[in-house]
Amino acid sequence: MSMKALVYTRPGTVELLDRPMPTVQAPTDAVVRLLHASICGTDLHIIKGDVPSIQPGLVLGHEGVGVIEALGSAVNAFAIGDRVIISCMTSCGACSLCRRGLPAHCTNGGWTLGNTIDGTQAEYVRVPHATLSLHRLPPSIDPRAAVAVSDAFPTGLECGVLSADVQPGGSVVIVGAGPVGTAALLTAQLYSPALIVVVDLDEKRLATARRLGAHATVNSGLADAEQQLMDLTGGQGFDSVIEAVGIPTTFALCQKLVSIGGRIANVGVHGTKVDLHLETLWERNISESTPVVSGCTDTSGIHMSLVNATTTPRLLRLVESGQLDIGSLVTHRMSLRTLPVSLPRLDGADPLDFPCTQAAQAYDTFQAASQHQALKVAIDFGLESSSSESTSI
Repeated sequence: MSMKALVYTRPGTVELLDRPMPTVQAPTDAVVRLLHASICGTDLHIIKGDVPSIQPGLVLGHEGVGVIEALGSAVNAFAIGDRVIISCMTSCGACSLCRRGLPAHCTNGGWTLGNTIDGTQAEYVRVPHATLSLHRLPPSIDPRAAVAVSDAFPTGLECGVLSADVQPGGSVVIVGAGPVGTAALLTAQLYSPALIVVVDLDEKRLATARRLGAHATVNSGLADAEQQLMDLTGGQGFDSVIEAVGIPTTFALCQKLVSIGGRIANVGVHGTKVDLHLETLWERNISESTPVVSGCTDTSGIHMSLVNATTTPRLLRLVESGQLDIGSLVTHRMSLRTLPVSLPRLDGADPLDFPCTQAAQAYDTFQAASQHQALKVAIDFGLESSSSESTSI
């Protein structure tokens, strides 16, 4: 049997193609029928050719929500028909790195979906190590919004908020108001800092950040942006600095904004080298440190890591109890069939009618996020499309 899938076919191109349906290959596997998937910035890096280890022919995607269709004989925690979130990281729980609390580096898993094996941007996906790589989705949680709990929210919380040691009464600056930066904004509020500031070049995203709880925002394109930011802390700098872009300019800004004894959490994916300005940091009690799974071993330093996605159960409890609103992140949706879809706007205005003429257009929309006022683009899996579709970016 065949299914529809978004396939990376050559640099710059993703196509909607027919692919064989996956099957259980190991006793620890599950096959999930997708309801919703999403596009991550990492997927854009792949189709641009920035990840040379990934070859054309791969089904992309590592985020998704679906229904279990088949289970391996060793998977006892789930049943066929369960609605689940697919974690962006698969982990066996038994290897040396999993036992050290580093499931993102699982020797038998880690970032596999949409990297070393076919991913979630298809009607069906095979999920290895299903017991630890799937999470049952409570019926009260919107499944389309829940795709953000596959990756964006665990990354914002673990690599951003926890790594930056956000504390009650502290000061926080988040550089970058994309999906992960916004997830960091929302989860930082759970720790009651006295000041949260968001920095970006896009005024619409800054307006969204204010609407979602930022106490102040600063456009980094302004000539006095750095001075504005320091003034917000009385010239002291920020206790917690979260870099959520991944370019040298923003990492350099973060080093200027961190307070004495503060902490920088690098969340952005850097494709080029960046400078660490020891000539200015050496006397500011900024030291490298290694966080444990649930937090940090000290309160100062510069930290960077892959997301372990161990906070997913905690995030789901927060959503279910009404303490965390995840509905703001998914702003656009695309379908595998040709139809117009109604899109909510970041500024809270009336929804837009967006003519989605091909499912692969989701990539164009996400790449031009500022133009389309997009944060996360959800791909809805319903009726099969009748022909192959492609887009070049």
